[in-house]
Amino acid sequence: MRFPGRRSGKRRPRWRRILDICVAVLLFAGAAFFAARMEEFAATEISGSVRVVDGDSLAMGARRLRLKGIDAPELKQRCLRDGLDYGCGLESAAHLRSLVGSTPVDCKGEGIDRYGRDLVRCRSGGIDLNAAMVRSGHAVAFGDYVLAEAEARSARAGLWAGEFEQPKAWRAVHGGLDEDFHAGLSTLTAFLRRLFGV
Repeated sequence: MRFPGRRSGKRRPRWRRILDICVAVLLFAGAAFFAARMEEFAATEISGSVRVVDGDSLAMGARRLRLKGIDAPELKQRCLRDGLDYGCGLESAAHLRSLVGSTPVDCKGEGIDRYGRDLVRCRSGGIDLNAAMVRSGHAVAFGDYVLAEAEARSARAGLWAGEFEQPKAWRAVHGGLDEDFHAGLSTLTAFLRRLFGV
């Protein structure tokens, strides 16, 4: 029985078989390269000494870490407390600095944001930094830590002791990185750029 479109008894030309082998080798090499690069990003444990950049960002050498699930006022952001203007962005960064101290942090990476920063949940000296920033009122819940924010609101802690503009709304007017819940197609773009080192 003959099947439609099938050649009977004809072998593929030698050059075609060589081309197929070359393509297979290239695909295998590409997969091996991709797997090796993926291994680099699969390591979710990030530990070491850090520098506080602002109320929700850390730096470990050239590596940038973004505390996931929270959003803190920008460094230049101003807020009101007891009718007085104060630098709530600077206060937020100072509070995170006091939580970290000189203790190395242990973070678990949960991806990379659109700006190439590692999205992390960190602990320092047994303290959950992400939750502590929200619970103290020096950051707001940003897709996570809603109960911690409710505690801060009811205690009128930090930002909740006065008036403030949500950091995302402040950035929309004054500029800054658009966090957008750390998601979107640009997350994939940032990951691929880091993956291939471009």
